[in-house]
Amino acid sequence: MISEKDVLFFADKSKQLLGEIGKDMVGQKEVVEQTVIAMIAGGNVLLEGVPGVGKTRLVRSIGRAFTLPFSRIQFTPDLMPADVTGTNVIEKNENGDNRLVFRKGPIFSSVVLADEINRATPKTQSALLEAMQEHTVTASGETYMLDEPFFVLATQNPIEQDGTYPLPEAQMDRFMFKLIMKFPQIEELTEIVTMTQKTMQEQAQPVLSAQELLAMRDTAKEIMVCEEVLAYAMRLVTATHPEIDGASEFTKKYIRFGASPRAGQALITGGKVRALMHGRYNVSIEDIAVLAYPVLRHRIKPSFQAVTEKMAVDELIKKLVEETREKKSPFSPFAPHGNDKKKKA
Repeated sequence: MISEKDVLFFADKSKQLLGEIGKDMVGQKEVVEQTVIAMIAGGNVLLEGVPGVGKTRLVRSIGRAFTLPFSRIQFTPDLMPADVTGTNVIEKNENGDNRLVFRKGPIFSSVVLADEINRATPKTQSALLEAMQEHTVTASGETYMLDEPFFVLATQNPIEQDGTYPLPEAQMDRFMFKLIMKFPQIEELTEIVTMTQKTMQEQAQPVLSAQELLAMRDTAKEIMVCEEVLAYAMRLVTATHPEIDGASEFTKKYIRFGASPRAGQALITGGKVRALMHGRYNVSIEDIAVLAYPVLRHRIKPSFQAVTEKMAVDELIKKLVEETREKKSPFSPFAPHGNDKKKKA
């Protein structure tokens, strides 16, 4: 049973984390908070933004604040899967006999920065799939467990398409959140330039150990989700599917493919962490609405009509959030079915 002490510890540690990361990051408060939410929840994050907005700096700062083993993989077209996962090498033992020994790759860390992940070939990108989902690595028929906690924080540049390979849908779906790092406002840009004139090194100090992080994750699992909030989250995910009976005209017109069940899991898991970060014992509809953007923006595919009308994915999500809030949808798992209504009548 969750106690007031657990909630206070969770909120206090979260505040310390955000404060330390804030020493290295100017602005981007929403991105920083949602990255921390995903990491506490045990999810992977895809950071998208133009060069120079601080994607790599954010990940390095998080690695310092979490006191976790950190590794960086610079993805390039010539990077091979073995460069990520590791490979078997021949070594001589004390008797001079040859033996095969598995040399672990950079994936064997707690915080893995996959820098410019879309520059690697699909074959190399797929080397991350097993690690991201199962937290294991299989090489030469042997399966190796990754130490917990484990996260992949990947970055990609949205404007440069030459020499890049779009991530397959299966891999995109394994990212809990997709976060957009926008260009800073002029005041923030001035502060960034002033700060980096003093030092380019991260200033964040360790505030959270691996054991404490895992304890916070266990605490989040105890948070209650009322039926109304759960129903809202499930309606929101289901409302992204144009092929389902009862789908709105907006969905049929502007969405081609909807979100997977992982979207529903991410909304609830992330909502629990966000509630605790704000010192609350239960998940609110507002938590779901805020997290709908990072959860859904890489899981729904706009239709040709949306593309021709130049509707951004976030615009589609905003409309879905508003529609789902305004009316009770027949998608609700708790809404009475037609036969039930007749009986009550």
